[in-house]
Amino acid sequence: MIKGTGKTLTLIFAGFFISMVLVSGCNKDSLVAPLKTSIQTTESTSTHQLRNIYSGWPETMESGSKTSYSSGNVTLSSGSWNFYDALIGTSSSDHKNGAHAARIQNSGKLTMNFNLSNGATSVSVVHAKYGSDASSSWGLYYSTNNGSTWIQTGNNITTSSTTLSTATFTMSITGSVRFQIRKSSGGRLNIDDISVSDNGGGGTNPLDNDNIAMGNPSGAVTNVSFPNNYLLVKPQYDLAYNNSLGECGWVSWHLGSSDLGSTPRCDCFASDAQLPSGFFVANSSAYSGSGFDRGHQCPSADRTDNSTNNAATFLMTNMLPQSPNLNQITWAALEDYERALVNQGNELFIICGGYGTGGTGSNGSANSVNGGNINVPAHCWKVIVVLPNGNNDINRVSSATRVIAVDMPNVQTVNSQTWGYYRTSVDAIEAATGYDFLSNISTSIQSSVESIVDNGPTQ
Repeated sequence: MIKGTGKTLTLIFAGFFISMVLVSGCNKDSLVAPLKTSIQTTESTSTHQLRNIYSGWPETMESGSKTSYSSGNVTLSSGSWNFYDALIGTSSSDHKNGAHAARIQNSGKLTMNFNLSNGATSVSVVHAKYGSDASSSWGLYYSTNNGSTWIQTGNNITTSSTTLSTATFTMSITGSVRFQIRKSSGGRLNIDDISVSDNGGGGTNPLDNDNIAMGNPSGAVTNVSFPNNYLLVKPQYDLAYNNSLGECGWVSWHLGSSDLGSTPRCDCFASDAQLPSGFFVANSSAYSGSGFDRGHQCPSADRTDNSTNNAATFLMTNMLPQSPNLNQITWAALEDYERALVNQGNELFIICGGYGTGGTGSNGSANSVNGGNINVPAHCWKVIVVLPNGNNDINRVSSATRVIAVDMPNVQTVNSQTWGYYRTSVDAIEAATGYDFLSNISTSIQSSVESIVDNGPTQ
């Protein structure tokens, strides 16, 4: 966390292991015999670039004063804002970091009177309901024409807790932009600590090496109103958590040579404390006795640069129940090949997950583990974008870029074929999952690379 102006400010990060015994690559712990709080992203040592927060942000509300709900402009540290049916709250009923927070009633708005020149890739907003008021609904809007027209980005957010939470919206806006927070219904609403990450300004694109640089496949957001598409942003990887399934929907990360070192595999499986209260939280023994492995999505061997990054890959939100032969043999062989590509001078953008229900482990078939809390996927898929080392990654993706997509059955017989046998198209995985991959690259290039089945080397 970054401290400033008497507040604890949450930065949103752009935000997986060495093999053991005879299993190279993943070997994510074989278990063949026996089976609203403050939402913050904590900084740890990482080679991955932070999303570039604009200078003068986050907007903490600490420098302004406005005591009535009548429409008026307020000068804050980031610039001039129009408060419509809104004020700066300082009472004990205002839920806030520090001494000040915006308070909005009825259909009030907070509107920037100024533009940010370098676009935006993400906006985070800290929010809570005021006092003991009813829950409220609100949304984030943006304008690229000086406020003449406004477009909503992401879904409406429902604020139902008196405890501060962070809603994160991802986007890819270039050029000048300004934002507006618009309340639509319910009780009074507190807004605090607004952060905006820019979209570059002539140097290295801030999405370079970002874990979801290629796009947010499901439009996941960090808001408890969307428990089955809840975005967790970490320095090591980003993921969408599905609370109903008790597991990740997808995990996305960047892999480069600086991620690979000599740090040993920690085998420190742990619950993910970043999940909000009320969500299902798997513990380290959640798969015990099931006949399924704790299958890393972002592998331990992809984060061997330091112990902090390696340990993050052992969080249970980064696991799926995988058949031992998938996890330890076929999936692991693909992971080994990915690192070989990096050692040959490439950097990779990787997205993976599972879909469907029902797999076969060492104890036979099952639809779930942990007493029904965790879904066993029928298939495990992966999409890999391969680029030569360099900068401006999104702009370097072309119709000639190698994109590897695989779809493997989660069964013990999967190792009867090598990983290359399971190659498919990105379009096919989109059809199976409902996700939209590579959404940050041009639609014409997407159409080209997503329809092709890779036929390149496999070792």
